[in-house]
Amino acid sequence: MGILEKAIMFATEKHEGMFRKASDVPYIVHPLEAVSIAAGITSDSEVLAATVLHDVVEDTPITMDEIEVVFGKRVAMLVASDNEDKMPDIPASESWEIRKKATINHFESASREEKILLLADKLSNIRSLSRDYALFGDTVWDKFNQKSKVKHEWYYREIARVTSELSVNAAHQELCNHIDSIFKTN
Repeated sequence: MGILEKAIMFATEKHEGMFRKASDVPYIVHPLEAVSIAAGITSDSEVLAATVLHDVVEDTPITMDEIEVVFGKRVAMLVASDNEDKMPDIPASESWEIRKKATINHFESASREEKILLLADKLSNIRSLSRDYALFGDTVWDKFNQKSKVKHEWYYREIARVTSELSVNAAHQELCNHIDSIFKTN
């Protein structure tokens, strides 16, 4: 079994019983969509494995050390690059902007491989957001810790900027299209 297949099985098992925010969509759909997006940009199996594993440490009891033991140092480093410090002592709504600024700062000088993972993750997220926005309009922001549409726009536009070296890829262009569609000025 290759590293990608192993990562898919591992992530599926660890995300068992989890669902996407405010929905009945199994959580594993997100990492599988993200890896599909990343596979349109790279065939590097370690980058793809890290993409499917990107939320395992953030959202389950699995540690970065366990990822490194099972998948190796490079995969663990890539997974770590897309994980936020959740700041458990601060309410998520209060730490949101601090966490997002830290993400942007990190990706200013991140590797191309790290940016592929970030782009795949955020494109999957904004696809879901775009579907929900079409159905619910501005009430969609109520399901998030950060309820300000303006701050979400800032974050997604910063994601597009820090991943702009990937702008020749359809995934980056799609991200920008979703951003423009959701956050258009009336």
